[in-house]
Amino acid sequence: MKLLTAVTVGLLLFNATLLAWAGVAMQRPWLLVAAGVCVVSCVLVVLAWRRYRRILAELPEDRRAMKREVESIRELLQGRHIHN
Repeated sequence: MKLLTAVTVGLLLFNATLLAWAGVAMQRPWLLVAAGVCVVSCVLVVLAWRRYRRILAELPEDRRAMKREVESIRELLQGRHIHN
């Protein structure tokens, strides 16, 4: 996933550079706006990737917590079954 993110960021920055260059050379402000959109998209891709990595890092602990909760529910249900 890291490679895909790096390629995406690289292509977005390359597009932004070319659009900005063309915008300045041809005096077209809309190309500069498009270059800005590419830069903002690049930042959003990096932020989304960091959020994804953080969520993946939290998964093992969440799984352990869920397993503990299931075990406590199982013990509670087994205790009720014995008393009935």
